[in-house]
Amino acid sequence: MNTSLHIAMIQTDLYWKDKVANLAMLEEKIWGIEEEVDLIVLPEMFPTGFSMDAEELAEPMNLTVCKWMKQMASQKKAVVCGSAIVVAGGEYFNRFLWAQPSGEIQFYDKRHLFRMAEEHDHFSAGQSQPVFEWKGWKILPQVCYDLRFPIWSRNQHSDEGMAFDLMLYIASWPAPRASAWDILLPARAVENLAYAIGVNRVGIDGNQIPYVGHSAVYDFKGNAAIHLGEDESIGLITLHKEELLAYREKFPAWMDADDFEIRNRN
Repeated sequence: MNTSLHIAMIQTDLYWKDKVANLAMLEEKIWGIEEEVDLIVLPEMFPTGFSMDAEELAEPMNLTVCKWMKQMASQKKAVVCGSAIVVAGGEYFNRFLWAQPSGEIQFYDKRHLFRMAEEHDHFSAGQSQPVFEWKGWKILPQVCYDLRFPIWSRNQHSDEGMAFDLMLYIASWPAPRASAWDILLPARAVENLAYAIGVNRVGIDGNQIPYVGHSAVYDFKGNAAIHLGEDESIGLITLHKEELLAYREKFPAWMDADDFEIRNRN
């Protein structure tokens, strides 16, 4: 069975709080991908930029952003993912959306809200940790600040094997802390015996915060398989699950991992 995963990472600037402009710009970039891919990854809050104006910018599920993602996924025959501001049950979420070509959308709500930007005052934290399955891969969705909290993303082993094969971080990670991003992404890959992908934006947002990208893919040894630098670009890479499984068998550090339990917050 072929268990390769063909991935497109879109590292881009974003128009500040302008959904129409961002969706049009990203649609053009997506249609510019000539190769067949299985997964297209967009940055955090790709329709608006990283804004705390939740009431102004939020949409319910299956409105403009979700429908656009489903359309792109169907046309490209690939999963399209990224986060957007979603309102549900009177609460606002920084929601990682995972749109499949079939039209199904799954989601993960960002768990760790960036208090230094007062994100916790405007959004509700997610309480669940889904793992998405696609093309024979188990994929853990994570959003930006989640990267700093290794327990939340700790891989665990069961009778079915490891919980996930690939960690997917989408971000609006500012330039002054780029060194932390560059350290933590490979660390997450190594400690979890999994691939780690980080897709970050570039440019300067409406709050005059600069971003330098550094989107990258790290393998289970912490080696950079691709690094997109600091400019707008689209990175294409193919990951091979057989290599991951062979390494886990050769170096089964998971057998010595500590048991733990994560409790939901009040």
